[in-house]
Amino acid sequence: MAELSINERQAGDVTVLDMSGKITIGEGSVALRGAIRKLIEEGKKKILLNLSQVSYVDSSGIGEFVASFSAIGREGGQLKLLNLTQKIQDLLAITKLLTVFDTYDDESSALNSFK
Repeated sequence: MAELSINERQAGDVTVLDMSGKITIGEGSVALRGAIRKLIEEGKKKILLNLSQVSYVDSSGIGEFVASFSAIGREGGQLKLLNLTQKIQDLLAITKLLTVFDTYDDESSALNSFK
């Protein structure tokens, strides 16, 4: 599975993006950016990225997380991360971004954390 597939679903007023594949320079990061921009345009500002099926993220993908986080923040919204794989967790730790993002291991805790 090379490309990123994104499945959008609502859980109350939170939009969950279930993602699978790779978030890398080119298609994956563009797909993520497009999905986030669409949600912002629709006024959906509570976004949870479910990364349990994401096999790989490169620096471009990490950049996209940061850009999305900032864009949603500017709109007064929140972006949180769910089910980080060990690889993604390590990458966020190395880049010192683990402290920037709210990350969760289970969906109900993540959903309850949105105000």
